Amino acid sequence: MAERDRHTWSIFEDWCAALDQPVLPTSPESLAWFLRAHPAAPGTQRRRIAVIDAAHYRHDLPPPGRAETVRAALDVARAERLHDLTTLIGGIIGRLPESGWPTALFARRDTLMLVLASTGLPSTQIAAVRMCDVTVDLQADALHVETANGAHAVTSPRLVRSGVSPESVYRRWCEVLGHYERYPSNGMLADAIEEVGVTELTGCDRHFNPASEQLLLTPIDRWGHTPLIEAPLTPRAVADIVRMHLNGRAPTHPRHRTRAQRPEPGLAPEPASTTTSFDSGYYERGTLARRQAHDLLCDIESVFADVESRAEKMLNDLLEFLDPDAAGELTDVVE
Repeated sequence: MAERDRHTWSIFEDWCAALDQPVLPTSPESLAWFLRAHPAAPGTQRRRIAVIDAAHYRHDLPPPGRAETVRAALDVARAERLHDLTTLIGGIIGRLPESGWPTALFARRDTLMLVLASTGLPSTQIAAVRMCDVTVDLQADALHVETANGAHAVTSPRLVRSGVSPESVYRRWCEVLGHYERYPSNGMLADAIEEVGVTELTGCDRHFNPASEQLLLTPIDRWGHTPLIEAPLTPRAVADIVRMHLNGRAPTHPRHRTRAQRPEPGLAPEPASTTTSFDSGYYERGTLARRQAHDLLCDIESVFADVESRAEKMLNDLLEFLDPDAAGELTDVVE
């Protein structure tokens, strides 16, 4: 190690000892704190980061200098832009819907996406975030993101001051993922989140596996369906969704279904009227309709049998074309 680098490392060790901070490994927050406590020219700060990262590399530890927290501490202008972005995102999240299908589903996912964007993570990193990459700091109400390729980011306290709880945002999306894990049905999920005050999703996050290496965010089609097989959101899709929210042009998601109305407790349905009168031709018309239906459907069984045999023949021909041996096996199974 060069003399200048040894001097830098000595300053960092003394600072850590004075504040009772670990030297190895060093968290990105501690490194950013160190840089703010020792202001210097950008070149000097970058050299300090390189020295500290090199020490971590030598001990096979993740380097803290690649974190968004450190980048913001090093670039004052970038830090100001992130602060402004965080404030803007806080206002946007407060206006997103909490009910309706599939609007509430999109809102839960997009809210978490905006929270991750407020940390400064690029769209490529957001799209690649796995479930196991996120940890929650309940005391500070913050999310810590550490991806497989070494990216590190932490949500800003400014987001909390704007009225948004990162922990709550994350938990609400985990409830959706946990519900999918427990009940893989979009209809049941729609019933659970369609109306304000419905609490069927509460506690579903216990079925969510935070150690899973599956992707955290997922595509959603217009009807609220997610892929049956894991499919990532592309970085382009993440960037477009975030940009549309920031520009006030977030897509609207029409309501595709209506939750079945449940009778209020204690209220019995009104009995049907027993004084309904029918005209003289009512029974004749009903008898004629049933006779016509019988004549129309009398050969329905033979029609179904013919369709089934033709479908079986087509499938057998296709399998014989693809694999001559498979056709015989299929016939044995059907019989």
